[in-house]
Amino acid sequence: MFDDSLLDNPAALQRADRRRELLSLAGAGARIRVALRRADAAGVNGLNPEGRPRAVLVAGHGGVLTAAAVLAALAVPSCQVWPLPPADARPAGPAFTDGESWQLPGWAGPLDLVVLASAGGREGGMINLAEQAYTRGCAIAVIAPDGSELAEAALQVRGLPLPFEPSAVEPDGADAEPDLPAEDPAALWAVLAPLLTLADRIGVAPLVPGSLEAAADRLDEVAVRCRPDAQAYDNPAKTLAGQLAETVPLLWSDGAPAAAAGERFAAALADRAGLPALTARLPQALTAHRGMFNGRLGAGADPDDFFRDRVDEPVPLQLQVLMLRHTPGVAELEEPTWPVARARRLAAAHEVRITEHTSSLEDPLQALAELIGLTDFAAVYLGLATRN
Repeated sequence: MFDDSLLDNPAALQRADRRRELLSLAGAGARIRVALRRADAAGVNGLNPEGRPRAVLVAGHGGVLTAAAVLAALAVPSCQVWPLPPADARPAGPAFTDGESWQLPGWAGPLDLVVLASAGGREGGMINLAEQAYTRGCAIAVIAPDGSELAEAALQVRGLPLPFEPSAVEPDGADAEPDLPAEDPAALWAVLAPLLTLADRIGVAPLVPGSLEAAADRLDEVAVRCRPDAQAYDNPAKTLAGQLAETVPLLWSDGAPAAAAGERFAAALADRAGLPALTARLPQALTAHRGMFNGRLGAGADPDDFFRDRVDEPVPLQLQVLMLRHTPGVAELEEPTWPVARARRLAAAHEVRITEHTSSLEDPLQALAELIGLTDFAAVYLGLATRN
């Protein structure tokens, strides 16, 4: 059950947040700044590439794959970006200490860059992948904690070691999950900062000067607006969490940065709040999710719902559309594009609530920080109010 009273009780929120997720998100901007300083110390800004790679393959899991999606959204058309999740699970052994393995596609070779990123740096499967990439003649970069097995492997295969800045926030030991620990919600930015710095330097994703620093500032602003002691009526993340509670969310996106934010939000809702969500980009969402509106979830509220005993009876699930948009330089009052207008009409026709969050910032990376910052906080608030 969703306990909305928890969201307006900062002391109760602090007690419930045993993983210190809210504190970690509040420090996301700082993680970017530290990562940028350390990437510069590692020599990224001194690289003199002869040309951009044909493709960039980003290997990892969780937030690393989200970072790959962000890079793909920002990359130049002549360079393909491929997220590389684990290929399969195998019994633990000398080369697969964690039971996971990664496999390069058959076409990967000397024209390509392989980036291996890990918050722990202990995955035997990723060390094996580094050896695969070295054998194929690929350029290699590794984002991992200093002194980790993966960082050491980067030196053995002549890769570029880039630092991963771990969180300074320690979870409450009483809530530790040694077998399957939850991912640090701000780890995305510790991976994304060195990854985009490298991509900018080699011409894969040219950034606006100062873009990452500005994204860190945006995350700070979001953290202030979404802080735990801000009441729900003045906190957009708490408001969004309440709107999504006990619904089936459809996450629709308009624009590449918004699509990356939508995929990230779906993963965060599943991980933090145990809530499945469907994602799609406009205008494809209008046909991909059309059948959802014709089922019982999209039928609108029951007229007798006013008289239902809300204490003794469970709340019936209904659809909730969340539209994330990136409209660079477009004023909010301007006429919407036809997919957005049609999405609004579709939701209204089936009595389905639709919520929109839009960033009109010109810089796609700042827009991404604005949208992901908000939705990350919303996922954590929803999880805290649902599982406690």
